[in-house]
Amino acid sequence: MSKLSAIQVRNAKTKEKPYKLVDGKGLNLHVAKTGTKTWRYRFKIDGKESTFSIGEYPTISLEQARNKRMEARELVKVGIRSGSLCLNSIFCF
Repeated sequence: MSKLSAIQVRNAKTKEKPYKLVDGKGLNLHVAKTGTKTWRYRFKIDGKESTFSIGEYPTISLEQARNKRMEARELVKVGIRSGSLCLNSIFCF
C-alpha cells in the first residue's frame, strides 16, 4: 500500500459524499462534504474496532499525523484506548 504524499493531501477536493484517503497502518484522511479534512486513526483492542480523530488538516500536517499515529499505536499495543490519554496540550489520546 502506498503512502499519501503532501500534495495528495493538499489537493484532496470535496465530493458529493464524504470519502477517505488511506495512508496506511490505520491512518486516513477523512474529507467531508464541507471540505473539512480530518486525520483519523483506526485501531482494534480486544477485537473491537475504534476510531480516534487526531486533528484537522492543515493544522496537523501529514508528518505530524504520522507521528501521532505511531504514538497511538504504542498505546494500543499495551491495550490503552487512544481516547483515554492526553500526551500534551495539543493532542489528546
